[in-house]
Amino acid sequence: DLHIMLFGETGVGKSSLINLLAGWQIAEVSPDTAGCTLASKEYQFQLRSTTIRLWDTVGLEEPDKGPNGYVGAIEKAIQLIQRLNATGGISLFLFCIRGNRITATTQNNYRLFYEVLGRKEVPIALAVTHLERESTMEHWWYRNVKTLEKNGIVAAGHACITTLDNHHKYNESREVILDLLSQYDDQGKFTMPSEAWIGKFLKGLRSLVDKSFPRGKDLIRILTKRC
Repeated sequence: DLHIMLFGETGVGKSSLINLLAGWQIAEVSPDTAGCTLASKEYQFQLRSTTIRLWDTVGLEEPDKGPNGYVGAIEKAIQLIQRLNATGGISLFLFCIRGNRITATTQNNYRLFYEVLGRKEVPIALAVTHLERESTMEHWWYRNVKTLEKNGIVAAGHACITTLDNHHKYNESREVILDLLSQYDDQGKFTMPSEAWIGKFLKGLRSLVDKSFPRGKDLIRILTKRC
């Protein structure tokens, strides 16, 4: 089986991507509202001969300022890591981005998941969406790969797609994303003991966000309350 963590900013179309993968409407598609960072919903479905276990995870957004602004993210991080540990770990990060400019939030999300959560041990692939206006969707990659790499976003693989189910390139997009994932069928899973994983993750998260991130007694209070 393949354990995938799908992440990206609000509005990139992760639910539509899940439905594209599954081949039916397994995920509810609605106007995106900002969820709590690292909140996740788990899906399981068959993809060709492989069982997919996928966590749809909310990426880093602008939190409410102040020490309590990150409380939800810390709670969700603990829950997510414990769940990943219990199910055997992660095989692949799938980073969903829109085919437009790279923002500081895009960069921070890449770092949060690939460098901090996965400790650079889990391969990361990009799903680039909203490319229905491209005559050939793959051409987007040729034009933008150097910009991505210049901004520190280096991928082990990619898929340039549309997730509009009434578009004539929809079936092509499904084949492209399935071919991408099939490259990781035999990928091992990264995991580590929950306590150590949580500690390293929180330290890394703190380095990515502003000075209002809880420290000292505030952080201990959150951890002892939630663990």
